[in-house]
Amino acid sequence: MLENFLKKSSWTDIVVSLIFVLFGAMLVMNPEMVQAMIAILLGAVFIAMGVFRLINYFASGKMDNYSLATGIVAMIVGIVIMFCSGIILSIFRIIIAIWIIYSGIINLQTTIIWKDFKSRLWLLSLILSILMIIAGIFILANNGAILQTIGVMIIAYAIINIIENIIFMKKIENYGD
Repeated sequence: MLENFLKKSSWTDIVVSLIFVLFGAMLVMNPEMVQAMIAILLGAVFIAMGVFRLINYFASGKMDNYSLATGIVAMIVGIVIMFCSGIILSIFRIIIAIWIIYSGIINLQTTIIWKDFKSRLWLLSLILSILMIIAGIFILANNGAILQTIGVMIIAYAIINIIENIIFMKKIENYGD
């Protein structure tokens, strides 16, 4: 009984992981389309929340000013998300890229200090610092880099989860024997 439940649960996890692989692949191949879909869905949710707050305001006899304010703000946020998602993501991407480049430069400075102290880690640190700076420049220059990176991480997670579930199911079979 428990063995069947665990197997069904593992198969469900595998199916969910396959959906994650598909979503991750979509993020890698066409991040702009996924961004637009998410912006529309998220914007619609905020607008719906705003409309419900406004309905609540008018239904309460215009007594709850909090509902009026949050309803209007939610609708404005929804509209901004729907129509300005590219700008929001670009600003976020630029901030992250600058932070990564800055961190790479700080690590590069630390590497120089380590070299002066004859540390064996200075060469590895130098390579990693340069890679960090390059990654920051790549993210700064590539609009879809953030979403593509998230897509790759989702795919990696899903594949690892599928492998773990297959191993788990094999262990259940061996345990049942």
